[in-house]
Amino acid sequence: MYLEHYGLREPPFSITPDPRFVFLSERHRDALAHLLFGIGQGGGGGFVQLTGEVGTGKTTLCRLLLERLPEKTRIALVLNPRQNPVELLETICEELRIDVAGGRGSLKALVDALNRFLLDAYAEGLRVVLVIDEAQDLSVEALEQVRLLTNLETPTQKLLQVLLLGQPELRDLLARDDLRQLAQRITARYHLTPLDAEETEAYLRHRWAVAGGKRFPFTKLAVKRIHQHSGGVPRLINIVAERALLAGYVHEQVQVGERWVEQAAREALAPRLSRLPRPRLGVLVAIALAALLALLWQLPRRDVAEPAPAAAPQDHNGVPPRIAADPVPYLPGADLPARILAAGPTPRPAWAQLLGLWAVRAGEATAAEAEACPPILSPGLFCLRGRASLDKLVALGRPALLRLEAPGGEAWAVLLGADALRVRLWLGGGRFDTDRVAMDGYWRGDYAAIWRGPAFLGAAVPAGSSGPAVDWVLDRLRDRVGMAGPEAGPAVLDASATVAVRRLQAMHGLAADGVIGPETLLALSSTDGEGPTLRRSLD
Repeated sequence: MYLEHYGLREPPFSITPDPRFVFLSERHRDALAHLLFGIGQGGGGGFVQLTGEVGTGKTTLCRLLLERLPEKTRIALVLNPRQNPVELLETICEELRIDVAGGRGSLKALVDALNRFLLDAYAEGLRVVLVIDEAQDLSVEALEQVRLLTNLETPTQKLLQVLLLGQPELRDLLARDDLRQLAQRITARYHLTPLDAEETEAYLRHRWAVAGGKRFPFTKLAVKRIHQHSGGVPRLINIVAERALLAGYVHEQVQVGERWVEQAAREALAPRLSRLPRPRLGVLVAIALAALLALLWQLPRRDVAEPAPAAAPQDHNGVPPRIAADPVPYLPGADLPARILAAGPTPRPAWAQLLGLWAVRAGEATAAEAEACPPILSPGLFCLRGRASLDKLVALGRPALLRLEAPGGEAWAVLLGADALRVRLWLGGGRFDTDRVAMDGYWRGDYAAIWRGPAFLGAAVPAGSSGPAVDWVLDRLRDRVGMAGPEAGPAVLDASATVAVRRLQAMHGLAADGVIGPETLLALSSTDGEGPTLRRSLD
């Protein structure tokens, strides 16, 4: 209806889950990392728990998780958990395509068939994952039966891994004393909270860009009101934003201000008011009418024939819309090869740009010295080379050098930012945005990066070591993954620290091997909040 009016290809705020519109806030990335760690090699199997209020993105995260599981994974997805133990086992067997024609209705026959399947899957190198949505609706008996299924194990792992998705009531259910055995088997748990005000704006801008929008329509105050009315819940954000866009379209406005958001919230969220008890509702209506009459009485009288002067359109906060002082140009993907060839193969300009982003002084390192990328450029200044995916670099969150290859030549670019559709690069003397898919066609994963840390750090921190470097590592692990501090004695990299390192590595897309090498040190340094970071919203 309004797509042409706003210059969109498709509706940006549909409440139907669509992987193309996925927006991962910091807490969503943390949740995904915890789930991957719990279901992956770090957790050793058992149960993984994800809770959150309605509309906070649990199902979306579950889909992302399933997409990132290894190819040799069999998945049983239970969407209706209101079943008795026998019905639940029948559903699981159907999802895994286990033939139980002769065993329906028999708990023992179903369990035996499922156990045989799990043993055969393990022999074939398959991983089996059971996902139960709306798990807060499971009966205690059904939960206990699922726990018994996870008793089948090898010396190193469970043969069935279970992901429980549910509303906050699931946490209360699992806290019951008669379910303590199950609770003790949960290897990873995460509670999703709503988006904050800054994330709400980033969420709106992200979906607008994916839908093909160019000029963001919502004013600053409108975004603030959307966050206030929705409480940061993505589903409610979509509902209010969609209604506000429709109101702007009806009134032929391309900029959507506070007025249309307030109207949208009244219309879309009105059922909240209608659920008030009738006596309270009557009191509120009476108060509202009295206030309206008092306001009308105080307004100055105006001749009916005298039209009110037209007010200049402006945001309700009295501040004109902010205009970017230095817009970043867009480079079509088809023009990227020519830009690569024009930049030339020498990496020195890109290194100079990267050193400048880190405010490296002349006495610390030069671009010529950085080209060799020794692990320690100077005390407290580190360098690393490697191969990575773009998602991994985004998770690390630092600018990086990328070696781009086009037919006839290559060049080094500086990665400055990335979102779902575009990347921001510095190449050949200037910045520009281009299509993420286009850049992927000219980049094979080679990258280089620099970072700052304490002068006492080396290129790695060996397991079992102690000293200032270990103290620095453990401090950041406590901040980032909530690792408990040592009870007494000197801090050392023990087994619990190794588990925390693996969690941090999974959160940043690194191999969860527990080894604290250059990439892990870079990930740890990003928790300090100092130095340049990648832009994650390219508007």
